[in-house]
Amino acid sequence: MRSKDRISYFYDGDVGSVYFGPNHPMKPHRLCMTHHLVLSYELHKKMEIYRPHKAYPVELAQFHSADYVEFLHRITPDTQHLFLNELAKYNLGEDCPVFENLFEFCQIYAGGTIDAARRLNNQLCDIAINWAGGLHHAKKCEASGFCYINDLVLGILELLKHHARVLYIDIDVHHGDGVEEAFYFTDRVMTVSFHKYGDMFFPGTGDVKEIGEREGKFYAINVPLKDGIDDTSFTRLFKTIIAKVVEIYQPGVIVLQCGADSLAGDRLGCFNLSIDGHAECVRIVKKFNLPLLVTGGGGYTKENVARCWTVETGVLLDTELPNEIPENEYIKYFGPEHSLKIPNGHIENLNSKSYLGTIKQQVLENLRCIQHAPSVQMQEVPPDFYIPDFDEDEQNPDERVDQHTKDKQIQRNDEYYEGDNDNDHNMDDV
Repeated sequence: MRSKDRISYFYDGDVGSVYFGPNHPMKPHRLCMTHHLVLSYELHKKMEIYRPHKAYPVELAQFHSADYVEFLHRITPDTQHLFLNELAKYNLGEDCPVFENLFEFCQIYAGGTIDAARRLNNQLCDIAINWAGGLHHAKKCEASGFCYINDLVLGILELLKHHARVLYIDIDVHHGDGVEEAFYFTDRVMTVSFHKYGDMFFPGTGDVKEIGEREGKFYAINVPLKDGIDDTSFTRLFKTIIAKVVEIYQPGVIVLQCGADSLAGDRLGCFNLSIDGHAECVRIVKKFNLPLLVTGGGGYTKENVARCWTVETGVLLDTELPNEIPENEYIKYFGPEHSLKIPNGHIENLNSKSYLGTIKQQVLENLRCIQHAPSVQMQEVPPDFYIPDFDEDEQNPDERVDQHTKDKQIQRNDEYYEGDNDNDHNMDDV
C-alpha cells in the first residue's frame, strides 16, 4: 500500500466557456460546475492543480491524420460553408458542429490528458485527473459522437513510452469505440468497455464477440448491457471482470474513462446507476494501487455530471463528502435539495441474471485464452515531445499580452483556482 496518493488535477476554465450550439446535448459548462463544486468542498487543498498546456498540432497528429488536424485548426463557423466536401469527409455537422474556438477547446482537453500521462510517466504523481478529457469516439480521420480529438488515445500512446501494458476501462453508457479501434491489433493495450448495446444505440458497436484481431486478439473486452442496469448488478459484474483482467493482464498503468451518462436520469442515457454505484467502480480501480489516469466523458444532465465527478474526486482523495452541497457559484443548479444524492432511476432493468451470467462467462472464457501477460522488450524511452522554447526577442513588448499567454510563460507547480483567480467565475449559463 502507498502511504498517501499524490494527485494531480488538470483544469482550464476556458474549456467550460465553449458552446456547441442551441439544443446540442453536450454542455462544456458542466466542467465549470464540476470545478466549482470541487472547490466548494475544498478538495483542491488536497491535490496539485495544473492548467494543462494546449496540445500542439504535431502532438495531436501522433494519432490523428495531419490533414484532419489541419482542417480542425483552420475551420471556423464563418468559413464552414466554403468547405462542404471536407465537412462531410471529416464527419463534422449536426453531432459534431463547428463552433467558435473549437480547435482551442480540443487543444486544452487533449493537453490535459497528455500532461496527466506525462506526470504519471515521470512518477510525479500516483493519480492524475482530467475531467475535461475522455472523448472516446473520435477516430483517426474523423469526428464522431461529440468528440473531435481522441485525448484518451493520445494519453495512452504517451503512457506506452514508459509502460509495457496499459489497461483502458470505460464506464460511459456508450461503447468506447474510438479507443478500442485504435488499439484493436495490439496486446500492449487492453480495452474494457461496459456499455449499452442494441436497439440501434450509438455507436452500434461493442458486442461481446468483438475481441480484437491479430496480436490484439482477446485484448479487447466488451460488456454489452441492456436498459436499466442497477448499482448491484453493474458493480458486481464490474468487480469480477476487472479483478480478473488485472490479475491476468498485469498492467503497469490504468486509464479510467468515467462517462457520467451511465447515471440514472441522464438526458441521453438509459441506465439506473446512482452516483454511489458509479463511484464504486472508481473505488474498485483505485484499490489496485496502480498508476491511474482518470478522465470524464459523456454526461448530459449537467448538474448530475458535476455531482458525480466531484464525488469521484473525493473517492480518489479518500475523502467522504457531506451530502449537503456548500455555497458556490452554481448552487442554484443543485436546488431545491442542494444535495449530492440523485433520485433513483425508474427504467425497467432488462438485464436478467441469466443474461449477465452468460456475458460474464464469455468474457472470462476469452480472458483464459491469454496464458500470461505479454512481454514487451522495452526500448530506450523516447523523449517527451520537443516543445519549442519561448523566444522573448520575438515578442513586441508594446503589444498587449493577454493573461492566458502570460500564464503560459510561467512554469507553475501550484496553480490554484479559487475566488478572484478563477478565470471563469463570471460564466453565465450556456
